[in-house]
Order: sequence, then structure tokens, then C-alpha cells
Amino acid sequence: MDNENRQIKGFNNFSKFIVFYILLAFFMIYLYQYFFKAQTTEIPYSQFKSLVEHDRVKSCTISDKYIHGIYIDKDGRKRQFVTVLVNDPELVKVLEKHHVKFSGKVTNTWLTNLIFGWILPFGFLFFIWWLMTRKMRGTSGGLFGFGKSRFRVYLNEKPDVKFSDVAGAEEAKQEIQEIVDYLKDPERYQRLGGRAPKGVLLVGAPGVGKTLFAKATAGEAGVPFISISGSEFIEMFVGVGASRVRDLFNEAKKLSPCIVFIDEIDAIGKSRAVNSLTSNDEREQTLNQLLAEMDGFDSSKGVIIMAATNRPEILDPALLRPGRFDRQIIVDKPDLKGREEIFKVHMKKIKVAPDVDVKKLAQMTPGLVGADIANIVNEAALLAARENRDAVYMEHFEEAIERQIAGLKKKNKVISKEEKERVAYHECGHAICAYVLPGADPVHKISIVPRGLSALGYTQQLPTDERYLMTKEEMLDKVTTLLGGRAAEEIVFGSVSTGAQNDLSRATDIVRAIVTQFGMDEKLGLVVVEQQSGGHFLTSEGILTKGDRVSEKTKQLIDEEIAKIMNSCYVRAKDILRENKEKLDKLASELLKKEVINEEELKKIMEDRNGD
Repeated sequence: MDNENRQIKGFNNFSKFIVFYILLAFFMIYLYQYFFKAQTTEIPYSQFKSLVEHDRVKSCTISDKYIHGIYIDKDGRKRQFVTVLVNDPELVKVLEKHHVKFSGKVTNTWLTNLIFGWILPFGFLFFIWWLMTRKMRGTSGGLFGFGKSRFRVYLNEKPDVKFSDVAGAEEAKQEIQEIVDYLKDPERYQRLGGRAPKGVLLVGAPGVGKTLFAKATAGEAGVPFISISGSEFIEMFVGVGASRVRDLFNEAKKLSPCIVFIDEIDAIGKSRAVNSLTSNDEREQTLNQLLAEMDGFDSSKGVIIMAATNRPEILDPALLRPGRFDRQIIVDKPDLKGREEIFKVHMKKIKVAPDVDVKKLAQMTPGLVGADIANIVNEAALLAARENRDAVYMEHFEEAIERQIAGLKKKNKVISKEEKERVAYHECGHAICAYVLPGADPVHKISIVPRGLSALGYTQQLPTDERYLMTKEEMLDKVTTLLGGRAAEEIVFGSVSTGAQNDLSRATDIVRAIVTQFGMDEKLGLVVVEQQSGGHFLTSEGILTKGDRVSEKTKQLIDEEIAKIMNSCYVRAKDILRENKEKLDKLASELLKKEVINEEELKKIMEDRNGD
């Protein structure tokens, strides 16, 4: 039985144990209440005197505080009673007169109170606690199971994921293939004195398939796969995380050869030198134990430690040095060919219509990762099922991509005629600028159907191929295209609206990068004054780099150059639209009728107006 089944069984036994002893405790309390309190009636002293005068009290015992005795109720049954003794000098005479048997009792209650008020209750609670901890130690490997690692072991059933199920990252696959070869035939490497890397760190954006790669490695090698998340090591009690690390490595040694996969290792592997004021003793102890275990681990036994993170810049340098995570593999976002392969992998699970163009779908999804593509394929299948179609058609994939990028279609959103006309001209302004400028991506679709939270329309552009470098002219063409919507509004309506907010933000980011990051501004020169936005990477000493060494004069120059370039691109966009005013009017009129225009319709309108 694997570790997860043992934990589940132990938890079930512990639950039954808790329920049983809680019921037993309630039953004992009930018995005490019933036999010691329910049978005795507390009465006022005046009622006691009345019972004595009516000859209904048979006997009593007088202590220094209470009177206990037996009386006859109205039904003739004997009842026990207790009343508080008051200062009554005539009590003894009254009892003798009515022939009541009485006796005195001197009480010393300190020992009784100590035993029944303190020793017995606390002794009972200690006994229950001892049984609970004994039971939990037997089933969970420690007090409350805190020290037991919560990993999942795929032992009897190896992961059924193979490298054929992983697409879009051929370079990473080749790097990992060597790990698989070592696990299959370790003697081939050991014969030459080589050893497998102790640790493999998979680095990549969320959704690129880091966990899938780890499972595929175990599936190809045919070895057990132990999986745990970094956050599962951490508890509020210091020392628990270190205990779980030891338990994890002990289990790995028993199951060797195997693969240990720690997902989101940055939860325990954060740099200890980042900020000593906010250090966490539990996290640091867990990290120290992990470093010690990896140092003392013999990779020749066939145990490979794999980990994944999307924040490598915050990891402790001691974790990344050779001898621990020897190999660091970057799982990058898929390129055009990679996205095409990922689409093919996920389309095997659904019924696809003949009109589906996988290459075009890959072109429509630049920047998306494997998880996004899997979601698009699933959404397309759901849309086809909703329409009760016999297969998933291209239109369903296009709608799923638009949902992923722009948001859900708002069919019931009511827009006034004036707003709709303004949105149409705005989107047509983007489209015409993109069509005219050589550095802009070709337009695939223009839509004025509201989507998402605030998008009243959008212009979808598709890159013809993968681009890794851009010239200054191409970046300026993109900025001009982004400003084309606002320029169209000003030309047609004589005023502008808030619809260009996102366009202005994106355009400003591009222009700022031109000025401050790429050294493309003539006045500022060949300097980088701002780091690229994103995570801060660690230096070799493990201290976060922080550099804002820009003077106020330079900052002012940066602002002036950004404003200058933005205004220049805006004037350029207005010039393009004024030259193509008739095309703009016709395109907007057509868009208002159809709500959606594709690239062929756009091309037809533009070429017809040119008189070609």
C-alpha cells in the first residue's frame, strides 16, 4: 500500500477513535449528572422547616454548611433533599419534637475538592490526551502527523504520460531524455565513471508543462514517481518542514530507482539573503534540511530530484550550485511550430471537422502556453456540443480563442447607436493603419461585439511568423496602429473618448522601452536607464539588484522624448486616416451592418478604393 493510502487509512482510524471517546465522555458525564445530582432535590430552608412540622422528614444529617436528608413527597415516595443551613438555634428542638432522626457531620472539604475538582478531571483529560497521541503516533508517524511528509506516490501505477504527450518544447525534451536513459540503464554511465545529475530544475512560465514533463520522465523511465508541492512542507510549528524533508528522502531511498518531484520549490527555496528582517525560521530550517539531504544523497542509487518553479530569481544560490540542482532546464513558451504540435496532441481526444486549419490556429494564439491551448480545445468542444453539432468546426475554435483572449461575448449588453458608431470607427482606425503600415501585423478580424468586462470591440492581428527581434521602425508602426483608433475618433467626431485607454497604455510601454531599454533614442544615446519589467534576478552574492541611478535631468529628458515620439506617431496615424477617409467610412459602415469583418473583406474594401 502506498503512502497516500496509508495516510487515508490512518486518518479514518483516527476519526473513528475521536468519535468513540467523545461519545464515551458524554456518556460518563450523563451518568454523573443522573446518579449524583438528579436524585437530590435542592429545597429552601423554609420548605425544609415546613416539611419537618408536617412530619414528612424522616432523617437528616447536619454539616457546617448543608443539611442532607430524606423526606416523603405528596405521592408517598422517599426523596433525597439538600438545603443550606442557616443560623437557627431552635432547629434541634424542632427535630426532636417531630421525632426526626438527625446526626451531625464535620466536613473537611479541601481534600475532596482537590480530588474531585482537580485531580480526577485533569487526570481524565490527560488519559484521553495520552490515548489520542498514542493512537496518532501509531497511524501518522508523529504527533498529529505533522512530521509525516504529504507526498503522493505513484507506485503500483506508473504515470501513463509519455514524451509523445508532451509537445512544444523539443529542446527541453532532449535534455530530459538523458535522465530517462540513465534511469533505464545506469550501468552504461557508471562504467565510464559518470553520474547522473542529482537535481533537475525546470524553469518556465505557468502553464508551459513543467509538471507534465516530470510525469513524462517517470512514465518513459518506468519508475515510481513521488510528487509533492513546496507549500506542503511548511507548517506553523518550527521543525515540521525539516522532518517532512527527511521523511521524503527516506521514502525515496526505499523506492529507488525513482523520481522525486517538488512543485513550486520557491515556496521553501527563497533566498535567505533577500531580507533578514522578514526571515522565517521554519522555512529556513526546511531549506537547510533540503540542502543537507541533497548533499548526502547518492545519485548512483537511481533517485533523481526534479523541481519546478516560475520564479527562479528568488531561489537561494546554495540551491542552484553544482552538486544539488546540477541541471537547469528552461521550458519556454511554445513557438509557432510548438503550438501547432500542442493543438494536434489535444485534438486527438475530440472529433475534429475537416475544415479545421491547425496552422492557422497556431498563428492565432501567439504567446499562449500549453495550458491555454488545452483550455481552448476543450472550450471549442463544449461550444460544438452546445450547438449539438456532429464535430468541432473551425468556427468553434475561433470563438474559443476569442473567449481566451478578449473574454466572453456579451450578447445582452445594450449599446447606444452613437456609441456603437464610435466603436466601429475606432476599430476601423486600427485596422486601416495596420493594413497600410509594413511593420504592423496583418489584421485577421475586426469586431464590435462586446466581450469581457470592458471591451466594446477589438481588432485581432496575427503575426505571419515568429519574431524574436524588432527594429525601431516596426515598433513605431505598432505604436501608430495602437493610436489609430483614437485618431479615427478625432477625425470623424471631432472629439475623443475613453475607449483608447488600453491602447495608450500599451503604446506608452513600447515607446518607453524604445527610449530607456533599447538605446534607440537619439538624444538619450546608447544607454539603458531602466531594467526590463518583470522579476528581479539575484546577483552572485544572492542580493537583489536594485538600480535607480537616473538623475532628475535624465528623467525629464526621458519624459520629453516619450511625449515627442507619441505625438509623432499620433500625427502619422491621423495623416494615414485622412488619406484613406473614404475607406474608413465604407469599412465602418460595413462593420456596423455585419458587426464582424474578416481579413478578406478588409482586403477587398481597401483594394477596391485604391482602384486596383
